[in-house]
Parts: sequence; structure tokens; C-alpha cells
Amino acid sequence: MANKSNVSNHPTKLLSVEELLAMPDSNYMNDAQLAFFKSRLRELEQEILANAGATTENLRETQFVPDPADRATIEEEHALELRTRDRERKLLKKVQQSIALIDAGEYGWCEETGEPIGLQRLLARPTATLSLEAQERREKRQKLYGD
Repeated sequence: MANKSNVSNHPTKLLSVEELLAMPDSNYMNDAQLAFFKSRLRELEQEILANAGATTENLRETQFVPDPADRATIEEEHALELRTRDRERKLLKKVQQSIALIDAGEYGWCEETGEPIGLQRLLARPTATLSLEAQERREKRQKLYGD
């Protein structure tokens, strides 16, 4: 299935997106590419955690607003923020799972077919676990059978 190499802990210069895409297919998921994606995932993880902290602070600030319309607006904003954080909580779990896949040397490979997911897809969605074709098949099945 996969070239199961681990990302070493020694500091190296991270690749740029251009350098990453310029690499030959034979170098797929080498140490430099894994380090690139691990760095990107760590940044996303920190951003999500920072957003969660900001939300907690915003919700702690209780505001007494006598006007019912203003109070309703504030409550709706809080509800929207909580829904956003719930989506981010789910994304955080996927980010952490992707980091664990990197550490296990299994990142970048389709969990269904064992084929490469592809650099372009991982750049667009670093938490992807399926190749584009496998994802499309899954979505068609869900649409047909309501899985």
C-alpha cells in the first residue's frame, strides 16, 4: 500500500506549495511532504483552538440589554457562533486524526483503496482520507441509500 516513512523530528526548511507540487510522483509522501502537511495541520489546529477560546470569552461577557429585539439579536449571534464552533470542533478532531496518520506514516493514502489521495486534494482539504474518486463513490452511495 503505502510508503510508510515517519516524519523525523529534526528541523528542516518547510517546502513551499510550489516546491511541493514540483516534486515527482515517485516522491509522494516523503519526509519533506509529510512535514509540510503536519505544519499546515498544526497551524489549523492552533487556529481552531484560539477561536474556541475567543468564543468562550465572548459568551462569558453577559450583557444586560433591556430591548427584546436587541437581546434576540445577541442571542442569535451567540447561537450562530456556537454552531460555527461545533463545526470547528468536528474539524479539530479530523485535524488531530490526520496528524496521527502522519505520525503513523499512513497520511496521504486513501483509506478505501490504498491509492494516493493526491497533493492537490490534500492542499485543498488537508484532512481528506479518501481519494476524490472514492469520495465521489461514497457521496453517490449516501445519496442513493441515505447512509
